[in-house]
Amino acid sequence: MQVPLIRLQCGVNSYDWGKIGQQSAAAKYAAATASADFSIEADKPYAELWMGTHPSLPSKDLETQRTLLDLVQDNQSLIGSEVSQRYGGKLPFLFKVLSIKKALSIQAHPNKKLAEQLHARDPRNYPDDNHKPEMTIAITPFEGLCGFRPLGEIVHFLNTVKPLRFLVGDEAANNFEQIVKGSEDSEDPAKVELNKDALRTLFTSLMESSQESIEAAAKELVAEAENSPSTFAVSPDAETNPSNASDLAELVVRLNGQFPNDIGLFVLFFLNYVKLAPGEAMFLKADDIHAYISGDIIECMASSDNVVRAGFTPKFKDVATLTKMLTYSYAPIDEQKMHPTEYPYATLNTIAYTSGSAVVLYDPPIEEFSVVKTDLNRRGAKATFDPIPGPSIVICTRGRGKISVGPAKTEEIKEGYVFFVGALAECIIENTGSGEGDDDVFTTFKAFCELTGEEDMPNGH
Repeated sequence: MQVPLIRLQCGVNSYDWGKIGQQSAAAKYAAATASADFSIEADKPYAELWMGTHPSLPSKDLETQRTLLDLVQDNQSLIGSEVSQRYGGKLPFLFKVLSIKKALSIQAHPNKKLAEQLHARDPRNYPDDNHKPEMTIAITPFEGLCGFRPLGEIVHFLNTVKPLRFLVGDEAANNFEQIVKGSEDSEDPAKVELNKDALRTLFTSLMESSQESIEAAAKELVAEAENSPSTFAVSPDAETNPSNASDLAELVVRLNGQFPNDIGLFVLFFLNYVKLAPGEAMFLKADDIHAYISGDIIECMASSDNVVRAGFTPKFKDVATLTKMLTYSYAPIDEQKMHPTEYPYATLNTIAYTSGSAVVLYDPPIEEFSVVKTDLNRRGAKATFDPIPGPSIVICTRGRGKISVGPAKTEEIKEGYVFFVGALAECIIENTGSGEGDDDVFTTFKAFCELTGEEDMPNGH
């Protein structure tokens, strides 16, 4: 029988937005897992490390070079019978590391029904029929755009950013303001729906702007940001302004440097600007608009590569689909952030307890995946994970240690190493660092899926 601990070789995609050479965590982790013929090129961008069974870039058994998909389909006990039956013998999640130097496209991922329709209609641009809810956990400081801002903030920008109002048009701006006035924060379902309809109309008006109009407005916008950063998008009459003026001005100038005269420069006034410190996370439901701007992140998602794009990209844009599919939910960014909780199905040894080590769970409201982050803060600190009836993938992002599955197999694990852990296997990880100094932390992230009865599911779904 296959030993349920497999060290993986994982591929890295080179996209224009990736960090360059050794600056890229995705590249460094790929080099740690790759075969001898992979070396990091100093001037090449490296964007995404993929860990999973997705056919676009499948992980392989480092030792045998067989794909993980082949291995789990030959021995479906590795992912558990229920997971295998539900998801056709494949991992239900795709685990990634992203290293972002320049903004990714303004985008959303379709829900399951829409994904099926898009794939049937246009398989070249929509390569599979699955939805793609996803979760982001920062490894380094991260910034991005996520979800629509509170409506009052959008009204503020319509009245303080003249090039924005020029693009959407006075009539559309006035109609939006009249509809939402006094009900920006209402929880009445009828008013919320009216507000969403108004936001859809306004945002569609922006996204349908002519390229000629966008270029003229962008030049004016960037000039304002460069010439008056301390008062950019500030209303002298407002008690508070929704963004730090100089930060917002810097962001406009930086994004214009990456994508000159792009519609995305105006979309950012509609979306929440978010900063995540390492360990902070956010969850993006299907049909939610977002864009990543900078940083290194752990990302976990349903196993799909479907993206509907509409800005900050040279790739295929599908504005009509994007404006129709979005939820138009609006809320402060704090409501998008996730709050990890203690993971109760891991046991720490005494050294781990006394060193302040921790095992925390990021648990999105979907069944395909959850992620556990483990920090073992001293040599000898150990965490023992209870067996679960589904598969896991573990990556080390800091330090060094060892990983064991039962008495059968123990492997070294250090920064960039990736392991597949089979269903129903007890997994133990231990910090084997130098023991010197205060920076001897060993950090891993574990993505997993389990499908058991609602009343006894360890991940709380």
